[in-house]
Amino acid sequence: MTTTTAPPAGAQTGTPQPASPRKRGNRGTRTPGEGRMAALLLSPTLLVLALVIVYPLLAAVHQSLYRAESGLDADGFVADVESFVGLANYADLFVGETGRRFLNALGNTTFFTVTTVFLETVLGLCLALAMNRAFRGRSFLRASILVPWAVPTAVSGLLWRWIFQSDGIANTLLGSEILWTAEGNASRAAIIIAEVWKTAPFIGLLVLAGMQVIPGEVYEAAKIDGAGWWRQLGSITLPLVKPTLLVAVLFRMLDALRMFDLPFVLIGPGKESVETLSMLAWDESNQLRYGSASAFAIMLFLYVAVVAIVFVKVLGADVTGAKELKLISKKSRSKATRTEKAEATR
Repeated sequence: MTTTTAPPAGAQTGTPQPASPRKRGNRGTRTPGEGRMAALLLSPTLLVLALVIVYPLLAAVHQSLYRAESGLDADGFVADVESFVGLANYADLFVGETGRRFLNALGNTTFFTVTTVFLETVLGLCLALAMNRAFRGRSFLRASILVPWAVPTAVSGLLWRWIFQSDGIANTLLGSEILWTAEGNASRAAIIIAEVWKTAPFIGLLVLAGMQVIPGEVYEAAKIDGAGWWRQLGSITLPLVKPTLLVAVLFRMLDALRMFDLPFVLIGPGKESVETLSMLAWDESNQLRYGSASAFAIMLFLYVAVVAIVFVKVLGADVTGAKELKLISKKSRSKATRTEKAEATR
């Protein structure tokens, strides 16, 4: 009678045992040394940001609480001194002549921003669709579209001022004598035309970059399903290019809200029909009224900040690429999990 003895625990057998799954480390934890190294590497950038952004902003807020008034200096002579007035400069933005100019500049800034960005978005999207198609001369088209964006704004303003002169090209083509650089709606139209001509290629190039990453197989599948060009545009192109388009529109809106050089060069200062908040702040500082100028600048800063927050938080504009990084990280973790499960079942 033969007896079979079971192998002792831990002994090797001919049948391979399933490997125990490896424990994944906590990716969110970091050692104190890593935190100090990260702070050390970021300190030059934070120092530069503090010098060029935080300090000027705090200085502007401090200056907006003061106002130049006539008084007696230490020697008893009459001189302009800076007096603390609290929020009086901000209260003046909504009353009297200062309030009228502020509301007019705020309306002009909003009007130019909404109008130009809308036209630039439509035209930029059309340019991107044209540049995305394969045809002879596409490289020349892409290079030529860059020319308006590469021209400095001051040079562009001088160019369009020459076009919109009373005896310029614009009136010659229209057969009229419109005073483009004077007060009124004609000057607003001149600003819009010049701004759209210069900055529509910026949106077009960003949208083109978003279109380039769309897989061609998606369009091939849509063609097999019988989808036409308009159906592909509404169901594939626009939804997939939406994140890039939102970022492009956000950048253009922030730039348009701070519009100064184009209307200043093309039309000139002191024109109520085209005066923006940046031009108003410059005019106040040019008159040595630094308190009210700082108040105008702070209000413009708050306006720009609100627009940026709405785009990022409400509309979901991925400015920093954080959503893309989260998606990539999620895919990597999912792939690692599947790999570990496959190794565990071998």
